[in-house]
Amino acid sequence: MRDKLLNEWIKKVLGSSTSIKSITPLKGGISSEIFCIEMTNNKSLVLRQFTNQEWLTKCLDLALHEAMSLECAKKIDIPTPELIAFDEKGIDTGHPTILMTLLRGKVDIEPIMQNKWINDIAKTLNSIHTVDIQMPWNYYTYNKVHELEEPMWTKKPKLWGQAIEILKGEKPKTKYRFIHRDYHPTNILWDNNQVSGVVDWVNSCMGPTGIDVGHCRLNLALLIGVNVADDFLNRYIEIAGNNYEYHPFWDLITLIEFLPGPPKVYRGWVDLNIKHLTNELMIGRIDNYLASIMKRL
Repeated sequence: MRDKLLNEWIKKVLGSSTSIKSITPLKGGISSEIFCIEMTNNKSLVLRQFTNQEWLTKCLDLALHEAMSLECAKKIDIPTPELIAFDEKGIDTGHPTILMTLLRGKVDIEPIMQNKWINDIAKTLNSIHTVDIQMPWNYYTYNKVHELEEPMWTKKPKLWGQAIEILKGEKPKTKYRFIHRDYHPTNILWDNNQVSGVVDWVNSCMGPTGIDVGHCRLNLALLIGVNVADDFLNRYIEIAGNNYEYHPFWDLITLIEFLPGPPKVYRGWVDLNIKHLTNELMIGRIDNYLASIMKRL
C-alpha cells in the first residue's frame, strides 16, 4: 500500500513518465524511516517519512520544518540534500514526507586519519555557523531543567546535582545563529577522506552555536572518548576565531538532554557495525565527560 501511494505521489511530483524501480531502507533512521528510491530513469533519490507518533504529537510541522531547513542550507558552502518535494501532512503519502536528492559518500565513524577527521568536522560546522540565515524556528531545550534530578545510575551523583543547579541559573548571553541542532558524526558523509555532505536537517533552527559544538562533543566523548571531544573543541575554537566564544554552559545543557537515562549505545552506531561499545562504558564515559566540563567552569 505504501509503495503504491509513494509511486503515485512521485509521479505527481516528477511527472508521469517516471516511476519507482525499487525502494531500499537506509540505515541510520532512528526516529523516522529513510529510503533510497531508485527511479526507472536510473536516478536515485532519498525519501524520509516521519512515522514516530510521539515525535509527531510534539512537533506538528516536521516535514515543513525540514523542507524549509533544506532551502536554508543551500546557502552553506557544503553539500546538503536538495529539496524536491514534501507532503506536509501526509495526505498523499500516508505520513509527512520529504523527497530530496541523494548525496554521495558514506558515514565514517572509525577514521584512519583521526586528526584530519576531527579538523574537517570542526571546519564543516564552522561553515554552517558563519552563513547569514534566518528561519522561524528557535532553539529550546528538550528537557525541563527545573524538573531534573540527579540520575540514579551515575557514580558521580554530587557532580550531576551541581551541574543541574548551574543550568537552573542564568544562561550566558549569546548571539543566535543558524544551527544544525543535531550535528554529530553519523550525520556527516565522507568520500575519499573528504566531507561530501551533511544530512538530517529536520531540527535546524536559530540558536547558540555552542549547542552544535556541545552536541557533537557529547557524541565524540561517548563514541571515542573525552580526549577526542576536547580535540574537536580546540579545533573549532581555532577555526571559528572571533566568531565563537566558548562557555561550558552549552556543553552541560546538551549533556542533560538525554536524562533521565541511563545512557545506552546509540543504535545508529550499532547499525554501522560498531560492536565494542557497551552501555556500562557509556555510563563511565558520560560521567568522565561531565567531570571534564565541570573543571572548565
